[in-house]
Amino acid sequence: MTSKQTKVIEQLNRAVAKLKACSEFSALVPEVRTNFAYALADARTPEDIAAVDGRITVVDGLPKATGAVKFGASDHLARRILELRKYDRTIRSALNFRWNEAILDFMQKYCKSQNLELGIVERKEEPQELVGQDKGSMPWKVKKLVESCDGRVPPVFYETRGWGKEPLFILVGPDPLELAERATDIACRFHAR
Repeated sequence: MTSKQTKVIEQLNRAVAKLKACSEFSALVPEVRTNFAYALADARTPEDIAAVDGRITVVDGLPKATGAVKFGASDHLARRILELRKYDRTIRSALNFRWNEAILDFMQKYCKSQNLELGIVERKEEPQELVGQDKGSMPWKVKKLVESCDGRVPPVFYETRGWGKEPLFILVGPDPLELAERATDIACRFHAR
């Protein structure tokens, strides 16, 4: 493993540890579980992106990584990062969390209070030829997101329900520790509301 790869693994491990220490984040773990990914600065393929093998689930009321952080452990979130980087090269990390009406209401207020742009991907607008197609919709979803945000990648966005797809929130940014801090802040504030 190169020194750059080692640094990515160490940084993501620290970020995952922060999530695991936040019991309030358990309420934000979706049915498909949470994954957390961090790309090498020159990432070209999903193999250049580290993530939690098996994702993050909930055990005894606490978020728990079911496997180690390693390169190539995510396909979906890794492909999303690669696609987002076509529009914003600073994006290197992403994590997903639960969507429901209560969380949406909270997140709209949270983003406004934090001066964060909140983006949306309307899955019902997905072209019929992409619906259900394995790995086919990511370029379309990211393009629609960026177009709806005047050419910017928003730091927080969500996807609505789609064919066989759970709606989810996604946080993105350059650094996984910053994302972990934001995710735990969201979780604690949502819990305390």
